[in-house]
Amino acid sequence: MEKTIDIICIGELLIDYIGKQEDTLQNTTEFEAFVGGSPTNVAINMSKLGLKSALVASCGEDNFGEFALNKLNNDGVDISKIEKLQNSTSVIYISRSKATPEFKAVREADFYILEHQIPDELLEKSKIFHTTCFALSKNPAQTTILNRAKKASEMGLQLSIDINYSDKIWADRTEMQQVIEEYLSYNPLVKVSDDDCFRIFNESKTDDDVFKYFHSLGANTVCLTKGKNGVKLSDKNSGILFAEPIKIDKIIDTTGAGDAFWSGFLFSKLQNKSWLECLSFAQKIAVIKLQNIGGLPDNIDL
Repeated sequence: MEKTIDIICIGELLIDYIGKQEDTLQNTTEFEAFVGGSPTNVAINMSKLGLKSALVASCGEDNFGEFALNKLNNDGVDISKIEKLQNSTSVIYISRSKATPEFKAVREADFYILEHQIPDELLEKSKIFHTTCFALSKNPAQTTILNRAKKASEMGLQLSIDINYSDKIWADRTEMQQVIEEYLSYNPLVKVSDDDCFRIFNESKTDDDVFKYFHSLGANTVCLTKGKNGVKLSDKNSGILFAEPIKIDKIIDTTGAGDAFWSGFLFSKLQNKSWLECLSFAQKIAVIKLQNIGGLPDNIDL
């Protein structure tokens, strides 16, 4: 079957309420609403980069759900596998910050993802199967994603995961480690940040220890984003590569910067670029996001 979908993104569809003023979440009095959720951001970004993306998710049959679906449709994302439920659309409140923002999630519909939403026919015509730690944190989405990831791997798709772990979302650390271990056994491309690693291990680890851990679980390629300290990639065949950070005069909004980076990385991977070219393009896309509130702008000059 012809591969007509570049990437399936499976996971959280949320409404992001991002603070208007740069302050703590507690002191923020005004918010602006955006369509968000890491897999949702990646699906939108990939479409804006000119690729064909599909989002597998669930939202409420409410005003927020319609707002999200209209945005996704207008951005060219395939929304045919998004379920509308009686549960309310999930919402997340996020502080405006130049560093790692604070957040509070109110989850209702996002984790009701069932296997019929990811049929074999969808997998057959897709190239990349992407998800997140957030999406894997709660059933039934967890079981659905693990089962379909196994099938996707058997069918030859490239798997991908953003290990965006937070104990606020997933308190059971043992379960998290077991689920991540199962997903990584299918050799996905792994994106993880320094902040994620500190939360995953509950202590500081060296970059080498981080790479060794994820490689031991089955991932050949691990990308470690380090904020203002650049980005490192460890590949079992190519070794460790480093990309210097791009200097930015003014950071407007950090929310979704990691998703923008990973979108650029996966875009380049689909073009069969080298690892260093993937990192370079990914950083440029992240910089564009850091200078815009909400998502990536339209009509990006590639």
